[in-house]
Amino acid sequence: MGRDESEIKIVAVTKGQSPERILEAVECGIVRIGENRIQEALEKIPLLPHQRLEFHFVGQLQTNKVKQMLLHFHYLHSLDRIKLVEAIHAQAVKLNIESRLPVLIQVNLTGKETQGGVDEQGLVPLIERAVRYPELDVRGLMTIGPYPVDERETRRVFRKLWELKEEINTLKIPGVYLRELSMGMSEDFEIAIEEGATMIRLGRAIFGERSTLK
Repeated sequence: MGRDESEIKIVAVTKGQSPERILEAVECGIVRIGENRIQEALEKIPLLPHQRLEFHFVGQLQTNKVKQMLLHFHYLHSLDRIKLVEAIHAQAVKLNIESRLPVLIQVNLTGKETQGGVDEQGLVPLIERAVRYPELDVRGLMTIGPYPVDERETRRVFRKLWELKEEINTLKIPGVYLRELSMGMSEDFEIAIEEGATMIRLGRAIFGERSTLK
C-alpha cells in the first residue's frame, strides 16, 4: 500500500546502547526512545535530554517494575494481562498520577510463549478491563513477528493485527478507538509498513550491532 511517511513513527530501541550513541541518534532527529529493561533505562534516562524525548517501554513488564515505568516512561507497548492492568491502576493511585498513560495491547500471533502477549481470544476481554480505569488510554495493538523472518508468515501476522484492530473498532466498545499498530523491527519493518504499521521499533537498523554496555 502507498503510505505517507508522516503516518509512521520510528521508535529507536536502545537496548545495549550507550547514552553517547543514543545522543547521536537524537541529534539526527530521533525523538522516541524504546527500552526493554527498566533498570537499564533508569541508568540512561538521566543522561539524556528527556524534555525533548518520548520514552516508550517496549519489553515485557513485570508487576514489580510498574512504579518505575509510570515514573519514567510516556508510553507502554506491552500491556498483555489483566494482572498488569490492575497493578498499573494501583500504582497510579498511590503515586497520585492523574494523566492517562497511552498503552498498546500486545497480541501474540505466532504462538511462541517467549514473545509474550495476549492471545486472540483474550484480547477483547483485556481491552474491556483496561478501559475501566481512567489511568489507561488504550491506543492500539502491538505484536512481534516471527523470527527468523519468513515473508509469507510475517505478512500474515502483521495483516492479522491490522484486521484485529479493524474488528475491534467495529465493536464500538465505549471509550475505545484503536488507531496505532506497533509492529515491525529491523528485520521486517518494510513488511510491517506495507501491512499498516503506524509505529516501527528499530534497533540495529539505526545503531548497528549492540554496544558493550552492560
